Amino acid sequence: MERPLILVTNDDGITAPGIRNLISFMNEIGEVVVVAPNSPQSGKGHAITINSTLSYEEVHLDGPQKDFSCSGTPVDCVKMALDKILPRRPDIVVSGINHGANSSINVIYSGTMSAAVEAGVESLPAIGFSLLDFSWEADFTQAKEYIQNIVRKTLENPIPKGIVLNVNIPKLPKEEIKGVKVCKQANAKWEESFDERVNPHGKKYYWLTGYFNNMDESEDADETALANGYISIVPVKFDLTAYEYMNTLNEVMKFD
Repeated sequence: MERPLILVTNDDGITAPGIRNLISFMNEIGEVVVVAPNSPQSGKGHAITINSTLSYEEVHLDGPQKDFSCSGTPVDCVKMALDKILPRRPDIVVSGINHGANSSINVIYSGTMSAAVEAGVESLPAIGFSLLDFSWEADFTQAKEYIQNIVRKTLENPIPKGIVLNVNIPKLPKEEIKGVKVCKQANAKWEESFDERVNPHGKKYYWLTGYFNNMDESEDADETALANGYISIVPVKFDLTAYEYMNTLNEVMKFD
């Protein structure tokens, strides 16, 4: 059988350890093409480049795959891959492995997940992978078998159109990971503030600070699964319509 064509991308940049590990994992499954940002793009969400030009170039880093470095955002990378780089539509798109969590509300800020969502918009199976470890020296290999199995199962059992998978991995040794749980997105948010400072010229500037507030202790929440040593998988829909409110809104918006 023909090996599946796998597009790999991320938001931490093409040289980040997370994506280099993911590439090596995917090389054991299929034919890999990498299109990833040439510099870190964390927190860019679904941003695209419209007011400046984009470029890409093939780079030679490691492994048998083809690597392309793109000047744009993670979403730009997916768009560029589909339109200009890939020889055909990929069988699956995998994004990551992100350095740090993309569970709960983080999914809407995440460049990692936005790349996966963009693939989903194009009706392609897509998965975003994140490890709950921000360190550049993080050990990504402890979840190798889980990551490969999730990708294989997704290839064998296609995701319905309009859905992508958000996978988060706890920061634990392999032997302490208890398994995988399908979860909902936890009700949590960042409580933020801006730390005001003054530079040597007397001009004010600000650093975004805050803390993560998890308000959801339900058993099926992704934050609960991660806290208990499980890998969480959340099926994410990018249709943002609040269908349950449509009938009520119709009544509210009636005009005499």
